[in-house]
Amino acid sequence: MDYKKLEKLLEENNQPAFRFKQITKSVFYDGVGSFDEITTISKDLRKMLSEELSSYPFTVKEVVVSGDKRAIKALFELSDGNVIESVLISPKPEVWSACISSQVGCAMACDFCATGKLGLGRDLISDEIVSQAVFWRGYLRENNIAGTYTNIVYMGMGEPFMNWEHVKESIEVLTDENLCNFPNRGLSVSTSGVVPGIEKFADTFGQINLAISLHFAFDEKRDKYMPVNKAYNLEKLKKSLQYYLSKNKRRLFIEYIMLDGINDSNEDAIALTKYLRLIGDKKLIIVNLIKYNSIDEGFVPSTAGSVQRFKELVKRGGIACTIRKSIGDDIHGACGQLAGKNKC
Repeated sequence: MDYKKLEKLLEENNQPAFRFKQITKSVFYDGVGSFDEITTISKDLRKMLSEELSSYPFTVKEVVVSGDKRAIKALFELSDGNVIESVLISPKPEVWSACISSQVGCAMACDFCATGKLGLGRDLISDEIVSQAVFWRGYLRENNIAGTYTNIVYMGMGEPFMNWEHVKESIEVLTDENLCNFPNRGLSVSTSGVVPGIEKFADTFGQINLAISLHFAFDEKRDKYMPVNKAYNLEKLKKSLQYYLSKNKRRLFIEYIMLDGINDSNEDAIALTKYLRLIGDKKLIIVNLIKYNSIDEGFVPSTAGSVQRFKELVKRGGIACTIRKSIGDDIHGACGQLAGKNKC
């Protein structure tokens, strides 16, 4: 919902100031999908709002649930016909996190990512980003799904730092206690390594988590599979992460997709450890090893044994390391699988 337009409408119609808070709480915090459901305001006001505003800037085209019911994926059609996807996942029983998109498609063209193969359609505006997170609040309520929902990750379609202004505004809305009121520390933003964005982020959001999709500790490999490295190589990325840690002293999450025979050797693990130790306080760095979720025949996920060996080598180097369980791959809702298809 465009809350700025709402504020203007209420003022033009001589509504008392408290109406704004009533309506924004219903839409942003309670996840009400229709103004007709807000019974604390008059029928005339509900009618006017329905004619002038939309609760969501998209149409929900499809929602699918994974077999284990720990992942739910939604396909949204925007007003211009473009489509995006968002996923709600449950990493622990009765704990829910929303994975939201910041762009239609993505220009980063990472070889192992379905979204990257789409190319960039356009940036999402703040309302289109925020509304994905708000939608899941309403979905949990309407479907009587128990649990805590406080975490939001900008890890869906798109590179957040290539859409900085709208992403920045969306974070401000999501964490505003008078609007969505999500906790600052419940939000995480993931980047493929856009250095200017990392530095702006460090200066602007001291309490929001940062995740780096690193995946390779050698420039040659990163150049080949992640074109962003040609503009912002590992040395430039290192300096920006040093700046981030010097500003915020917060945990830095390193995402590392395990690709069989490509980045899972002992040499890769040792190089990764050495690189991360150069960034700063190793106690603030956590590596998440991620299973590659197939999108085509070009890559093969590393074996369980290789992943475990890699983990032990990284830990031996003094860096915390975990193996992230893949959730939602049966509905193409896992890491790297979002493609904005007409069918989920």
